[in-house]
Amino acid sequence: MGSYQAGVYEALLAAGVEPTWVAGISIGAINSALIAGNPRETRIEKLRSFWEMVSEARAGGLSAALSGLVPGQALRGWVNQLAAGEVMINGVSGFFTPRMPPPFLAPAGATGATSWYDTAALRRTLESLIDFDRINGKEVRFSVGAVNVRTGNFAYFDNATDIIGPEHVMASGALPPAFPPVEIEGEFYWDGGLVSNTPLDWVLSACSGLDTLVFQIDLWSARGDLPRDLASVAVRMKEVQFSSRTRSATDAFRKLQTLRATFNRLLAEMPSELAATPEARLLAKASDRAVYNIVQLVYRSPTYEGQSKDYEFSRRTMEDHWAAGRRDAEITLSHPQVLVPPAAMNAVHVYDFITPRPDRSGGAKPAEDRA
Repeated sequence: MGSYQAGVYEALLAAGVEPTWVAGISIGAINSALIAGNPRETRIEKLRSFWEMVSEARAGGLSAALSGLVPGQALRGWVNQLAAGEVMINGVSGFFTPRMPPPFLAPAGATGATSWYDTAALRRTLESLIDFDRINGKEVRFSVGAVNVRTGNFAYFDNATDIIGPEHVMASGALPPAFPPVEIEGEFYWDGGLVSNTPLDWVLSACSGLDTLVFQIDLWSARGDLPRDLASVAVRMKEVQFSSRTRSATDAFRKLQTLRATFNRLLAEMPSELAATPEARLLAKASDRAVYNIVQLVYRSPTYEGQSKDYEFSRRTMEDHWAAGRRDAEITLSHPQVLVPPAAMNAVHVYDFITPRPDRSGGAKPAEDRA
């Protein structure tokens, strides 16, 4: 599914929209590292190398043989399920391999006792495709989120304050029980998606004072249809569990910016002695005068993808996701207002031109500007 994000980035790059900060969680952490850890002119090549590696067909795999031959959504769904089953049995090239012996045969406390797969191959892949010296050179700010297994607390690893290595990226994507926790400075971390699948809060809390354009790229849709059978229940459960709470985050941030704008107006009218009080100085320090455009792109999967869509790595599906990301980004960028800063101080504009809006009749309206 993460190749959707790569397609979005390809469209942004083609349009000359260059990020100064990339932040990700889970597969978003890997994509972010591939962007921040390479020069502009080779980023698409490195993203391609990763996604073609992990979607490489295994010799003798039945799903790859059938992929180009099977028309129709129902049969396409069957092939996808077959491909996902092959991943469960064989793992993914350059990413993870099944543990042998399996974890239930390993003694408690052993390395292989807490996950179904070994991710040593991912470390080698990251080291081959990513220049971590470039990430730590801070040309582009880079942040990834993970969860401390022992405390349950969410943690961000950020090149503004940390020396980033492959382990930080792997920790952000260490989804249990498939993958093992990753040790960093004596603590163990799991996939940040267990707590939150979006780094939007982290970016918005930076309070840099800079006018800011954010592209938030979600792989799971919080909105969906009412399930009609157990299979669609399983799909909808995953969507609810892993979808980013982007809407609530942006609503909360907009309210905060309204309060900041109100204080700024009061500050301009304050007598100097009141403005000099510790309370007023504290509020002034927290008062962000910047403006924000937050642009959301959400991948909406076809019904045939089913509940295994997060571990179905066939080449055809990867290419479909990549193309969908590029198409959605091009549609979004065709609306020039997303690149125009709001005129009012502290203003926050939120745009989503991709997600259909439900109407009162239970259908859906075309996507529109929701600033």
